This record gives sequence, C-alpha cells and structure tokens, in this order.
Amino acid sequence: MEPLASKSRPESPLEVKETVVLGGGCFWCTEAVFKMLKGVISVEPGYAGGEARTATYEQVSRGDTGHVEVAKIEYDPNRLAFEELLGVFFAAHDPTTLNRQGNDVGPQYASVIFYTTESQQKKAENYIAALNKRYGNRIVTKITPFKEFFPAENYHRNYYEAHKDAPYCELVIAPKLEKVEEKFSGLVREDT
Repeated sequence: MEPLASKSRPESPLEVKETVVLGGGCFWCTEAVFKMLKGVISVEPGYAGGEARTATYEQVSRGDTGHVEVAKIEYDPNRLAFEELLGVFFAAHDPTTLNRQGNDVGPQYASVIFYTTESQQKKAENYIAALNKRYGNRIVTKITPFKEFFPAENYHRNYYEAHKDAPYCELVIAPKLEKVEEKFSGLVREDT
C-alpha cells in the first residue's frame, strides 16, 4: 500500500482549502491521525508557537524554545467540518494534561489549537466550553492565533507509515488510530 502522503488529490476548482495547526502531543501521532480523514488535503509535522526564530527537533526537545510539536493540516471545510476536526483532535489526545501526553513530557507536547480564521477561534472556544461543562473545567488546551510554522525534518514526515513495526508506533500510535477508526468511522478514508 502506498503511503497516504503520496496520494494527494489534485485541487479541483470546487475545492476549498483551510489551514489549522494542532498540537496534541507527539507530532508523529497527530500526523498519522489526521492523514486518515476524508477531506484532509495535507498534513505536515513541524513546530509552532514559540519565540525562537528557528526550530529543529533537537532545539524543541530541550523544551526551552516555546515551540510545540504540531501538525499543519490543510482541509476542505466542504468535506470535513472544523467541528469534526476538533472532535477527532480531542479524542486522539488527552486535553486535560498540561504539557504531557503519556510518556511524552514537556512544553513541546502542549495541547494547542493555532487558528487561522476568526471562525475557527470561535468554534474552538465553544467546543472547549462544552467540554469543560462535561469534564468540570479540566481542559488545558490553548487557543492561539497562528503565526509561524517550521517544518519538521524529513525523517519525521510520514513517520508512522515508515515505521509501523517500531515499538512507539505499535504501542502509542496504532491504538490512537484504532480509536479514531472506531469512533469516527464515517470520517475515515476507505484506503486506511
């Protein structure tokens, strides 16, 4: 089976493209989850949110750049609603733990939504408000305007597809993908 990244669809005149940048722990997980979804045009792992003028894996891993591991997601809102993206995002990671996802600990693993439109901001705020009612104001996900994205090094791209047999992929990423497939089966591409 070809990696999903190589199956990019050509843009049609009717296709609309919107971008959101999400941090939900390790970007290997976030990338793999969102590549599964219908209406997602592209997913690119990288770094965002910090004040440092550069970002490499080594720099960000130290936890002192202010950058977060993220996935830049381009999607067609006519095929995948922003609220559906949020549903998958919040189901695929724990938004109640500050700067931590499982064994991945540090500010680079923060839960954050970098919005690119006012509509995304408002929808994210409403979504989190509803979750906080359900979970007692425990959601720590930040909502912040998107400023700059630094692409991850090539060896981080399509990580799950290239390393499915690696322990991290089997123990951490695969269960997240299974959870998303079960809970959001109508949103998942048939070729996953």
